[in-house]
Amino acid sequence: MKVLTEFIAKALVENTDQVEVTQSRQGNRVRLELRVSKDDMGRVIGKNGRVANAVRILLRVAAEREGQQVTLDVLEP
Repeated sequence: MKVLTEFIAKALVENTDQVEVTQSRQGNRVRLELRVSKDDMGRVIGKNGRVANAVRILLRVAAEREGQQVTLDVLEP
């Protein structure tokens, strides 16, 4: 999940070196935290949160294939 999140985020932003994803697990639940530069926040969140929600949907589908649940939080820098 972490690798997929990094790949998607780096494809969206201009400052790829500032993309940071942290992952924590509790049983079959995975929590991902995404940090990007302040200038790229709009690109990751999108208009009305559409981009962030699309990324969450992709992650949910990938997690279900592995029998897990995933949540994605986009944190402000």
